[in-house]
Amino acid sequence: MWGMNLLAIETSTALGSIAVWREGDILQRACPTDVSHSATLLPLIRATMCEARLGFADLHAIAFAAGPGSFTGLRVACAVAQGLAIAHQLPVIPVGTLDAMALASGGARVIVALDARMGEVYCGSWVAGVPQGAVRVCHPSEVPVPDSSGWLACGNGLAAYPLVRDRLSGCVAIWEPERMPDAGAVARLGALRLARGEAVDAADAAPLYVRDRVALTVAERLASGGKA
Repeated sequence: MWGMNLLAIETSTALGSIAVWREGDILQRACPTDVSHSATLLPLIRATMCEARLGFADLHAIAFAAGPGSFTGLRVACAVAQGLAIAHQLPVIPVGTLDAMALASGGARVIVALDARMGEVYCGSWVAGVPQGAVRVCHPSEVPVPDSSGWLACGNGLAAYPLVRDRLSGCVAIWEPERMPDAGAVARLGALRLARGEAVDAADAAPLYVRDRVALTVAERLASGGKA
């Protein structure tokens, strides 16, 4: 794993980033926040790889945050990863957005709650890096509550929906509402999966949406106090 080089792309949220894993060292750069990811990713990738003194011929794979997250952001990351991988004959490593956040937290028992908008959160739990079931999207009142204590909870869903924090207050010891997806964590998890032989052909890579709709209906917006 330490002798591998890979590129990681994370655009699940508005706070996009890319990272280069070079033989165990990570060089990470954030996407500009005032420009769309589709307009900034390729120039940022070229500049960061140049800074890391790597060419595409030096890479062993390209990892990307597959989701869940922003539908547009997930499609951008997947498309860029696929395009570069096909052009340079590299395999691809889809990485779950929340899996990478759990790894980055450093906790042994982790709950991740990411704001999914529309009054919902993406959530999941991990023990020693192993997911405890599939990532789901649900109303804050439906976030699963572990029956044990000493958990770490992270993600902006904790701040966006106080009800999530209220539900988890009896089992969480450490709170990290400021933790967001980042490419450095995608690179770390991507390197682990590459070492285990879990890369896929670029043509087989796909986003993990979890939710199958992108907006509320008029009736739902009105019911929640919004406008038609």
